[in-house]
Amino acid sequence: MAKERRKAVLELLQRPANARCADCGAPDPDWASYTLGVFICLSCSGIHRNIPQVSKVKSVRLDAWEDAQVEFMTSRGNHVARATFESKVPPFYYRPSASDCQLLREQWIRAKYERQEFTHPERQEPYSAGYREGFLWKRGRDNGQFLSRKFVLTEREGALKYFNRSDAKEPKAIMKIEHLNATFQPAKIGHPHGLQVTYLKDNSTRNIFVYHEDGKEMVDWFNALRAARFHYLQVAFPGASDADLVPKLSRNYLQEGYMEKTGPKQTEGFRKRWFTMDDRRLMYFKDPLDAFARGEVFIGSRESGYTVLDGLPPSTQGHHWPHGITIVTPERRFLLACETESEQRAWMEAFRKVVDRPMLPQEYAVEAHFKHKP
Repeated sequence: MAKERRKAVLELLQRPANARCADCGAPDPDWASYTLGVFICLSCSGIHRNIPQVSKVKSVRLDAWEDAQVEFMTSRGNHVARATFESKVPPFYYRPSASDCQLLREQWIRAKYERQEFTHPERQEPYSAGYREGFLWKRGRDNGQFLSRKFVLTEREGALKYFNRSDAKEPKAIMKIEHLNATFQPAKIGHPHGLQVTYLKDNSTRNIFVYHEDGKEMVDWFNALRAARFHYLQVAFPGASDADLVPKLSRNYLQEGYMEKTGPKQTEGFRKRWFTMDDRRLMYFKDPLDAFARGEVFIGSRESGYTVLDGLPPSTQGHHWPHGITIVTPERRFLLACETESEQRAWMEAFRKVVDRPMLPQEYAVEAHFKHKP
């Protein structure tokens, strides 16, 4: 009898909606919440265990199942649960995938099932009101210390501002929503709720690093920034659909890590730098938490004369890591070196993705600016 019940639950995994985790989309989930009626992956099941008043989990393959539980899972499943718990997810709200950080996945699960934000839209006010203010711990640009700073997001002004003192009249920085990106970087920042915000200042990228001890607070800020971007883009591109705009709200970096580089004359020694590939901007920093890049390289498309080559020219001088990459632009060649072959492969793949993608009209304007930089 126990075997038959387990077999009946296993058969439910054949339904298309149940073939992926209900929360992060990971394939082949083999856990289930028998109080919510959803099939989930091992990683998300750990988060469900932390909200036992809402969700109780079992292994599909290893645990014993009762008749009533099997019936409930049969009547529910991921498709029905999605229609219930995700009926009113705002288009700008970030839906995490299996590769996203623990914080994003945990707050998505809590928002859905514990707080039921997507069945009661009035609970979405912290990120949908168009205005938000509060205190975040921000890393100092020069001393590296995290200090409490007041932040104000205002859609009406199209800006995120922060103040060095809570009673300050003038903000220390004004970040235009138009040029703003936010991405969670817990490992880099050294805090599980660490968020990296970037914006353009005089067409150069500026980084700020923030966190909040309360995970919900940090994810609410992230989604408030995405909401502001969404509403800005709706005005900027009145004919565009939600599906066109949502991928532009925030972006993760294509690739990050240490490489070595040599200078434009290619006669000086190779130096270790932290590189970030952000869309078509390849930036390098002395330290991963630097506020400004030491340099930025625009990487266009193949049709515009950009290519990426495996290895370095035979004439390359100086000691460097063994796995070279040459980036060819219309103006010059950039010589880079990776420590391991797997890192080189990952960077080559990231560069080729960018080079193989045709350039958009607005990207030609960015390229022109790079060409005229002093």
